[in-house]
Amino acid sequence: MAISTARSQSSLPRWLTRILVNLQKRSKQWLLSASAIFLFLLIWQIICSGDNPPLPPPTKVIEETWDLIIDPFFDNGGTDKGLFWQILASLRRVAIGFSLSAVVGISIGVLIGSNQLLYGAVDPIFQVLRTVPPLAWLPISLAALRDNEPAAIFVIFITAIWPIIINTAVGVQQVPQDYKNVSRVLQLSRTEYLSNILLPATVPYVFTGLRIGIGLSWLAIVAAEMLIGGVGIGFFIWDAWNSSLISEIIIALIYVGIVGLLLDKVVDFIGKLCTPGGQQ
Repeated sequence: MAISTARSQSSLPRWLTRILVNLQKRSKQWLLSASAIFLFLLIWQIICSGDNPPLPPPTKVIEETWDLIIDPFFDNGGTDKGLFWQILASLRRVAIGFSLSAVVGISIGVLIGSNQLLYGAVDPIFQVLRTVPPLAWLPISLAALRDNEPAAIFVIFITAIWPIIINTAVGVQQVPQDYKNVSRVLQLSRTEYLSNILLPATVPYVFTGLRIGIGLSWLAIVAAEMLIGGVGIGFFIWDAWNSSLISEIIIALIYVGIVGLLLDKVVDFIGKLCTPGGQQ
């Protein structure tokens, strides 16, 4: 049977064979993941069943949040909106803050990575600032900007920028000396060196920083929205807590985790497209 399967696959085009092999591998992974999720839900259901459980079991969570699940697009005005609009508001803030941090962080990273003296001077400052928790920046940003919306975006920006700067700078420093020698032999201009040698060589490092940054951005906005209020998934969670709606908190956390995973996968996918040989 295995021999006939191998012969049938060998007669197929190479691209189709590759797709079938990938599907076979992923189907096993999906089956394992589904089994792990089912086991987790079963244990959760068992532990939280009975009188006065610490948390509602999965069946009760679904029952109490069914309206939120099937109708995420409702909008009754103010902060009374469905989960789609709550998440969309948070994603809009993340998109602005993360885009700014990516542009500024990559630019600064290339600058300091190209100058060893400058890197040595500012690296201690960056290493100190990158350890500051996201919410610690919120009072400073509120005092400086005097408005909740730009303050939340600033928290995202300042949280995500450090891994982008540091990884980009390291990537610039790791450009092989042979590449630099070739650029001198060919007498490439600064622009040609930047576009043909430096940036392609640092792309993997840049996207490592971007993946870390997007995760930190999503973490930061969810936490910041709990304090600044308004429409957003973070404030939705905090408002549910104040109303003792534990099931709504749990379902919102599931959505937060799924969106965070998707953001990471999107940045990873773009990075593979931009990296030479990334899709091979």
